[in-house]
Amino acid sequence: MLHFLYCIYQILVFIPLLILSTIVTAVTVGIGTAVGDASYWGYYPGKWWAQFILRVLFIPVKVEGRENLVKGQSYVFVSNHQGAFDIFLIFGHLCRNFKWMMKHQLKKIPFVGYACQKSNQIFVDKRGPSKIKQTYDKARDILKHGISVVVFPEGARSFTGHMGTFRRGAFMLADELQLPVVPLTINGSFKVMPRTKDWHFVHWHPLSLTIHEPIPPTGQGAENVKNAMDKSYAAIMSALEPEYQGFVENPDQ
Repeated sequence: MLHFLYCIYQILVFIPLLILSTIVTAVTVGIGTAVGDASYWGYYPGKWWAQFILRVLFIPVKVEGRENLVKGQSYVFVSNHQGAFDIFLIFGHLCRNFKWMMKHQLKKIPFVGYACQKSNQIFVDKRGPSKIKQTYDKARDILKHGISVVVFPEGARSFTGHMGTFRRGAFMLADELQLPVVPLTINGSFKVMPRTKDWHFVHWHPLSLTIHEPIPPTGQGAENVKNAMDKSYAAIMSALEPEYQGFVENPDQ
């Protein structure tokens, strides 16, 4: 009965508020980045939007480990990717000014794509060497100016809630710039809206974000990349709920 009422609430209240808040946020980002401080307007409206969405859905959030981060330090954040609500959780509750590294196809999402372009999010475009170079050039420039980046190194959302394999790109970027990598563990997002049920009703479930201790560079080169990748994978896995422990390959990896 409660789930039925929650679905009715989504139809009558949440969906209209989602559409309205997304439009308002996109317009705010567009105007703010054009006339004001781009680093401010490229981050805070998105953060407020993400927090608003979770509050409207009455989804509680628990965050652990913010004390592990140093003010003013750039980081390469790497996270497991359980579902669509990972975006709202990290954007709303990481509490660090950062840019997303995201698939270039997301530019096509109405209003969201516009806001992402205006706020200088990093679109990962693998359609040729020149496109890949542009992606990493932009990421380097952002990280050199004190802003962090967030990457889902699996490259896609999980079909099962378990983690798949990691790609090396984020760790190579951290290695090149000699920046610490910070693993993030997300729990609950797969139960809120799994990939297999996109565009279905949201299921109420608490979300949690664990911010692990930064992994500093141990040198530079292939060994440092492997060290950061292996330690990140182990840290993220260690904080996953027991039912999602262990490797399960994603079909699209």
